[in-house]
Amino acid sequence: MLTIIQNTVRNVKPLCLMLSIPLLNIIYGLLNNTDRGVYSMVTDLDLHTPFLKIFVIPYLIWYFFIFGTLVFFCFKDKKLYYRTLTAVNLGLLACYGIYFIFQTHVPRPELVGHDFLTKLVALVYSNDQPYNAFPSIHVLMSFLMIKGINKYQGKNYLNMSMVYLNVILIILSTVFIKQHVILDVFAAIVLGSLIFDLVFYANIEEVWAKLRLRLKTPSLGLLMKKEQKSNSTFRV
Repeated sequence: MLTIIQNTVRNVKPLCLMLSIPLLNIIYGLLNNTDRGVYSMVTDLDLHTPFLKIFVIPYLIWYFFIFGTLVFFCFKDKKLYYRTLTAVNLGLLACYGIYFIFQTHVPRPELVGHDFLTKLVALVYSNDQPYNAFPSIHVLMSFLMIKGINKYQGKNYLNMSMVYLNVILIILSTVFIKQHVILDVFAAIVLGSLIFDLVFYANIEEVWAKLRLRLKTPSLGLLMKKEQKSNSTFRV
C-alpha cells in the first residue's frame, strides 16, 4: 500500500502536464464557427452511412479512455508517456491550424425520440457545433494511443486488446453519430501517424527534462536580485 502511495505521489507532477490538453482546448472553442467560411467533405459513402445512436456511448467513453491510457503510460513508462503526450499536444495544434484555414461542416440528422440514447446525442450536438471536423480530434488522439501501446515494452494481449477495441469503437462512433465524415477519419490517422513517428524518434524526454529543470531552478535575474539585497544588508 505504501509503495502504491509513493508511486502515485511521484507521478503527480508528470500527470499535471495533461492540463495542457484542456488549456489547448480553449482554442477549439474559438475556432468552432463559420466566421472563415466552411467546406464540405461529404462523400457518397457518408450519405449511405446509417445514423446509429448506440455509438454515442463509445464516443463519450473517449474522454475517460484517453485520460486512463495516458495515466497508464505515466505509471508504466515515463518516456512513452512524455512522447505520447507531446504527440497529442502537437496533434491538437496541427488540427487547430487546419481548422483556422480550412473549416468544414458536417450535416447532422434530425433527432427523433426522447429515449436515453437520443438525449445523449442531443447533448453532444448541443455542446459541439458541427465544425472543427477535418481532421477528427477524437480519431487523432485515439490513434495516438494505438501508436503508444505498440511502443510499450510491457504490451500484452490484454492491454493491446483493450486499446484496440476502444479505438475501433470510438472511430466508428464519430461516423455513425454523424460527428464526422470518412475523410475526417483518414486525415486524422495520417496526421497522427506522422506526428507520433516524428516525436518518437526525437529526444522529447530530454526536452521535458530541461523544462522541469528550468522550472525548478531560480532565474538568473532572481538570483542577482537576492545577491544584491544580501550585499546591501551586509553594508548596512
